[in-house]
Amino acid sequence: MQFMESEAVLKQLGYAPNEALMEQIERIEANTAGYDKIQKHILDLHEQLKVDDSFIALSNSHDYFKIKVEAPSEGRKSEALERVHHFADKYKIAVEKVPNADTYYIKGFAK
Repeated sequence: MQFMESEAVLKQLGYAPNEALMEQIERIEANTAGYDKIQKHILDLHEQLKVDDSFIALSNSHDYFKIKVEAPSEGRKSEALERVHHFADKYKIAVEKVPNADTYYIKGFAK
């Protein structure tokens, strides 16, 4: 069952599942505190961010999901960042900002 869920998550995030991505998402799921309880919220945030040309992706350098804010204007960037902070506050999820970038790692439930 977990395999099918992981494959569905990859597809919803815009990836074509393959063995390497399946292994990576398994590491991300294991590394994200409370993943089974917040998975739906991560996917919902991904959908919400699309209107601001932003998205959730798999990090290339860490075993976490990352939130990439790539809005084309300051106003839309501000809206996207507001969505990120609302997501973190509402669901008590720890996010870590990447220095010098509008990127955040989703760490899982805040401690």
